[in-house]
Amino acid sequence: MLIALLFLAFSLPPYTTLNPQLSRVPSSFPLHYPFLVAHIGFASVAMLTACLQIWPWFRQRYPIVHRRIGRVYVFAGVLPAGVCGLIIGAASPYGPPAAASDVMLAVLWLTFTAVGFRMARKRRFADHRRWMIRSFALTFSIITNRIWGIIFAIALPSPSPAEIAPLGAWLGWTTMLLLAEWWLVERGVGKRRARRAAAAAS
Repeated sequence: MLIALLFLAFSLPPYTTLNPQLSRVPSSFPLHYPFLVAHIGFASVAMLTACLQIWPWFRQRYPIVHRRIGRVYVFAGVLPAGVCGLIIGAASPYGPPAAASDVMLAVLWLTFTAVGFRMARKRRFADHRRWMIRSFALTFSIITNRIWGIIFAIALPSPSPAEIAPLGAWLGWTTMLLLAEWWLVERGVGKRRARRAAAAAS
């Protein structure tokens, strides 16, 4: 939550003025800026609500609130942010490699979230948690995107935004998704070991 608040405190101010001249992303088509502002606003909702959704104590103590915030995460966060991201990503001003990454990220983000929501509706909560962990990883991949951008800006000689953006775009979400998959595998292995130990003890 602290990381999300710090990131938003840095990222949001230029867009709260609704002044296209302050945008950190150059426009690539006439309606690019409105879609970008909408994407940033809805994605901010997704980031803040996701922090509460993955908190085990909160989820277990307030299950009804968890469900309600989950609907906000899906319908006022990921769904509109993902659609806007798909539109602006397809016309990325940083070239086809960045556009391909942005489109794939938006499609996977929407898909993971939709599947996770569907699993909850079917009361398949173990599957719901796994898909929502993937969704959470992509929600926060914008932060790792920026971290990779800083790394490449320092490491590359005289880099341009057109060089840094595609690298940061791809590594931002793929590393987060790989980390989520690793965590899910390790968590599953740990649970199986615990069950085997309990069975042996009994």
